[in-house]
Amino acid sequence: MVKHFHNAVVVLPDQLLNGCIRVRDEIIDEVQEATLSNLSDGVDFEGDYLIPGLIELHTDNMERHLIPRPKTFWPNIMAAAVAHDAEMAASGVTTVFDSTRVGAIPNEDKPQNRLFMQLQQAIHDGHNAGVFRINHRLHIRCELTDPELMQALEPAADAPLLGLVSLMDHTPGQRQWRDLDALRRHNSRSERSESEVEEMIQLRIDQGHKYVQLNREKVLDRFKHHTGLVLASHDDTTEQHVLDGVRDGVLISEFPCSLEAAHCAKQHGLFTIAGAPNVVRGGSHSGNVSAIDLLKAKVLDGLSSDYVPSSLLQAVFVIANLEGWDLPKAVALVTSNNAVMANLHDRGSIQTGMRADFVRVAVINNTPIVREVYVGGQRVA
Repeated sequence: MVKHFHNAVVVLPDQLLNGCIRVRDEIIDEVQEATLSNLSDGVDFEGDYLIPGLIELHTDNMERHLIPRPKTFWPNIMAAAVAHDAEMAASGVTTVFDSTRVGAIPNEDKPQNRLFMQLQQAIHDGHNAGVFRINHRLHIRCELTDPELMQALEPAADAPLLGLVSLMDHTPGQRQWRDLDALRRHNSRSERSESEVEEMIQLRIDQGHKYVQLNREKVLDRFKHHTGLVLASHDDTTEQHVLDGVRDGVLISEFPCSLEAAHCAKQHGLFTIAGAPNVVRGGSHSGNVSAIDLLKAKVLDGLSSDYVPSSLLQAVFVIANLEGWDLPKAVALVTSNNAVMANLHDRGSIQTGMRADFVRVAVINNTPIVREVYVGGQRVA
C-alpha cells in the first residue's frame, strides 16, 4: 500500500525541506521537494513539521502509571501498561525502551523486586497481544546496592525484548547523591524524622560498600554472552567511574553528573545521554551538571525523557534556539542519535529505506504540539 504525506516541513538529517514523503509497505519510499497538494489519497500536513518518531531509551513512566501515588498501587498492571503506551505515543515517541528497575534501595516505599517481573510480563503481554500503539523494548536498570539483586534479576535476564541494561549505584556520597545535603533535602518530603533520615543514609552507605562491586561483577558475567545487548553506566561523576565503564564494555554513559565525566566519556568513545527535563527546567533537579552546559561543551549525544514524556519534544525546540544549533541537529538528539546507541539502524531519520515512523508537529505559542503520530505509516495517535 502506498501513501503520500505532503505540504510538510520535512526535518531531514541535515536540513529542512518543504516537501512530501511517500510510504510503501511501512517503509519511506521517497522524499521529494514538492507539495503534491493535488494528491487525492495524500495526507496534507498544512505546513506543519514532519519529524522522525522519537526514540526513548530510558523512561520511568511505566512505573509512574503503576504507582500513581506513594504507597498506592494500580491493581491492573496491563491497564497501566496500555495507559503508559498511549502517553508515550501522544508525546511523539514511536520506539520506547521501558526502563524497569530491579533491585530495592533500603527503606524505600516501592517494592521494586516484587513489581519487577509483573512490569516485565505486562510489557511482553501487551507486545504479543498487539495492543500497544508504538514499539516497545526493555531496559533493565540494575540497582547494584541490593543484596538480592541477582535473585530478582534472573527470571528476566533472557527476556526477548531486552535491549539495554544499565548499572546503577545510588549509594549516598556517590554519583547522583554525592551531595548528601541534596539527598537530605530530597528525603525531607517524606514522613521520616531527621534522625531516621540519617539512619537511612548510613544504612545505604554500608550496603553500597558491601554489595556494589560484587553485584557489578555478577551482572556483567550474566550478560556477557548476550549478542546485541547494550550496556550503560548511570550517573558517572568522576573519570574513574567512566574508566570503570570502559573496562566493563559499557557503550552509553547515562546522565553524567559532571562535565569531567562527560568529557572523559567522549574521549573514550562512549555515547552520553542526559535528561530532557534538565533542558526544559534549565538545570538538574538534584544539583548536578546542566544539560545545556553539556551541549555547549559538545559532550552530549542524546536525550531521555526520564520522568516527563513530553519533555523530549519540548527540549528539542529549546535547543534549536541555542547558538550553533538548528532544528535538524536538535531533533537528532531524540531520534537518530538514540537509534545508533540502541543498535536500531532501521529508524530514527526521514530517509528512503527507513521505517515510516514519524510525527506531525505544530508550534503554537512557542510550544511544540503533537498533532499526529505514525508507526509504519499507520496513524496511531
